[in-house]
Amino acid sequence: MTITSSHLGSPSVWTDARLLHALEEVVEKELNRHLKVAKDWMPHEYVPWTDGRNFPGFFEDGEAWDKEQSKVTEIGRIALVVNLLTEDNLPSYHHEIATLFGRDGAWGTWVHRWTAEEGRHGIVMRDYLLTSRAVDPDKLEQFRMSHMSEGFESDNRHSMLHSIAYVAFQELATRISHRNTGHQSGDPVCDRMLARIATDENLHMVFYRNLLKAAFELAPDLTMQAVRDVVVNFRMPGHGIPGFERAAAQMAIGEVYNLRIHHDDVLQPVLRFLKVLEIDGLGPEGLKAQEELGLFMNGLDAEALKFDEKLAARKARMAVRAGG
Repeated sequence: MTITSSHLGSPSVWTDARLLHALEEVVEKELNRHLKVAKDWMPHEYVPWTDGRNFPGFFEDGEAWDKEQSKVTEIGRIALVVNLLTEDNLPSYHHEIATLFGRDGAWGTWVHRWTAEEGRHGIVMRDYLLTSRAVDPDKLEQFRMSHMSEGFESDNRHSMLHSIAYVAFQELATRISHRNTGHQSGDPVCDRMLARIATDENLHMVFYRNLLKAAFELAPDLTMQAVRDVVVNFRMPGHGIPGFERAAAQMAIGEVYNLRIHHDDVLQPVLRFLKVLEIDGLGPEGLKAQEELGLFMNGLDAEALKFDEKLAARKARMAVRAGG
């Protein structure tokens, strides 16, 4: 893809290759910082192995799954399946970013390190779910096969800037989803496991957020347009999961992830940190994108307010019914 910038001091024509080269030093710096602060952890240490027992099949003493065997709440079960199936598509995610960012130099080192860290998340979540019997293992495997068989193609694979902008928000969205799932799970063991995963996701967000900051300094107009496009059209990478829309609606009501959380805890922190809506000196296209981004955020806040009101009314009705 070729993109043109009128910003003084930058090349008259940006290509993805030029941007990759221009950001290489920043990637190396952020990679070194990440490696210093990231802590290795052992997935097996977060799994309650003594709770495990055989399932039916090859074992004569196998015990069929029943949801009453787990202390995990219904909303926790729904969110855990969505979160794990999202993590399961790691091979496709790796292919996407390795194709876009390359496998050489600091970019390649980061791609492989990120993949290795993300791999832990799927390992520990699946081990926890099966050992604690939080979900139906047969359905989980059927969902995994269906979801992974579809693969994954990023909405932003056409542009490196769009891809960087997307993951800056998406990593934070994933962190929030994992963290809130833990809070709503009803199981302290699950909460602790997801808190550990959320810590990784936050570090990944910081890496991409800082890279996005450098992109704004290099090509502010183009980066502003990328951020606008990503924010306006944002959707989670697990949108292809079977039954995703229904599960997402339940997670919204269960306050795991909804419009208010998306606006307040995902979009706003990144935009505020980078002072995106305060950047000046933009060209016509950059200024237009900034204005459209501001209008969109205002509209999203208004939509979130309506959702808040509906959710409060629903809680009030449920409280009345419970009081009988």
